[in-house]
Amino acid sequence: MTEELTPLATAKPKHKGGPNQLLIDLGPVAIYVVAFNILQRIEATKENAVYIATGIFIAATLAAIAWCKIKQGRIPPVLIITGVIVTAFGGLTIALHDPTFIQIKPTFTYLFYIVAVVGSLLIRQNVWKLLFGHAFNLPDKIWTILALRWSAFFAFQAVLNEVIRNTQTFEFWLNTRPFVVFPLTILFAVLNTPIVLKHHREDEKTTAETSPSA
Repeated sequence: MTEELTPLATAKPKHKGGPNQLLIDLGPVAIYVVAFNILQRIEATKENAVYIATGIFIAATLAAIAWCKIKQGRIPPVLIITGVIVTAFGGLTIALHDPTFIQIKPTFTYLFYIVAVVGSLLIRQNVWKLLFGHAFNLPDKIWTILALRWSAFFAFQAVLNEVIRNTQTFEFWLNTRPFVVFPLTILFAVLNTPIVLKHHREDEKTTAETSPSA
């Protein structure tokens, strides 16, 4: 998926996604970071390390999408959005030889999510529930609280991304993805886990199936 959105992974889901879900979510970014750091240290590829690694990032993201389609029979909506954004901004980075595009990709993604979430609340269609309702059974009030909390967190992450990319080197910015962005996202998810677990309700059908017969 993306480092920008792994929000409810720490709570107990209604349907487990399997042990490979974390690799799907974070794998492409981890590959991007590793590829860049290796290429940056090889004299023959140092000059174009950003662009080669970006191409690898695009390929890894598309591979994750293909894996989901083949193994799970469906592609999560968030992963589809991620694939489009990564391909668009990564493609511009390579085509125009300007790493700025891939650096503003997270900011654009965060802003996209904020607009989508807040906009959906205004029209009484909580996109947060639409995205994660398959995993959790929560009251509408709790879905609204989670949507607003994550919108605020995305705003914080967007500002943080802009500060880092405008004040630090590309290498420093990229290496903050697994060592700053991931931990912050996981920490925020953990902080929201109690409210999810407290209000999560088992499906009536599931409860009936697991109840002992009379």
